[in-house]
Amino acid sequence: MGLDTFPSRSADDQVLSAEDVAIFEGADIDLCGGVYSDGVTSIRGKVYAELVLEVTGVSLYQEWIAPDEVLSLARALDAHSAKQLALLWDSLGGHRGPAHSSKETAELKKFFRVCADRRLGLIGWW
Repeated sequence: MGLDTFPSRSADDQVLSAEDVAIFEGADIDLCGGVYSDGVTSIRGKVYAELVLEVTGVSLYQEWIAPDEVLSLARALDAHSAKQLALLWDSLGGHRGPAHSSKETAELKKFFRVCADRRLGLIGWW
């Protein structure tokens, strides 16, 4: 099952201010996008769902994750180094091909930190 994950100020539809978009773009986030997600202001949540669940105990497969919970997710990810997250992700065994990189997990941490700092929730679409 696919999943795209969209930061939003509303649970009903993706709502980002021009400032929100500018901050995401300025953070130079480079993650996996999907059919409707761009990897900067939204992500292919399916790619990251297993790691996020393992670290935080929270599934990205939800229609809405409220801003307070997004803050908890960011804090849980921030409690680990990018290298620790990459090693954990690899140990989960769901990938094929090269090992996951610390760069990608650092980008994931950055994405969640921007969401938390902007008090954004997350919409899941699948």
